[in-house]
Amino acid sequence: MFELNKTLTYQGFLLFWKQIREFLITLGNIGCDFSRVFAHLLTFKINFKEVVEQSKRFAFDSLPISLAIVGMTASIIAMQLAPELAKQGGADYTGMLSALVMVRELAAVMSGFAIISMVGSSFASEIASMSVTEQINAMKVLRVDPIEYLMVPRFLAGVLFMPVVFIVSAFFGLLCAGLVSHFCADLSILNYITSMWHGLYIRDIFIAILKSSVFGGTIALISCSCGYATRGGAKEVGLATTKAVVWSFLAIAMWDFIFAAIFYL
Repeated sequence: MFELNKTLTYQGFLLFWKQIREFLITLGNIGCDFSRVFAHLLTFKINFKEVVEQSKRFAFDSLPISLAIVGMTASIIAMQLAPELAKQGGADYTGMLSALVMVRELAAVMSGFAIISMVGSSFASEIASMSVTEQINAMKVLRVDPIEYLMVPRFLAGVLFMPVVFIVSAFFGLLCAGLVSHFCADLSILNYITSMWHGLYIRDIFIAILKSSVFGGTIALISCSCGYATRGGAKEVGLATTKAVVWSFLAIAMWDFIFAAIFYL
């Protein structure tokens, strides 16, 4: 007798539907958590002591890895870009192109990836562990609002201090690119600095700061939401952390596309 539920087509459809259902549930949880965080911000229910504590993690703990990633990437780009421009007689444009790449794209995106790997995964695993060990339920029994205590401070820390990480990383990346250009293409530091402002405008800097702020809030919100919705045991904590990282990477790419389409298309 033919059994539909044992066919490969049926199993493939079930797997596809499971992924779609998981996607919609996660998206709904993130949307609901954002509405709760936003409501707390409107009513000014903010734990400032916890905001300061989480800001340290965003602004200081993630800074070394952000500088390392952005600096190395900027150096690699300059190492390949500067000699080719020098061959074509366009060495004086090295600073301009480096500044455009660094400020518009590289510094914010690479810093976001570094923060996802270090801070976002930490947020997700911490809150997921609290959820599976009933610590969040205990907070509710003690009349402590988990949203106010766990999500709002992390969200605010991301929104306020991701731009700080971006600014420092961008400056460090431009410095690394300038030094590499000097040694690889014999470009003077003065020419590099002068050419930086030929194609870079203050508008680009403000757009990049806004984008990095959105990146920071998105990373914190997704990581906290994935951790908060976790149920089960140690395996689910690992799955929640993985989900937070994957969703954060995807969100960064989508936000980057949206900003590029709005401001530069």
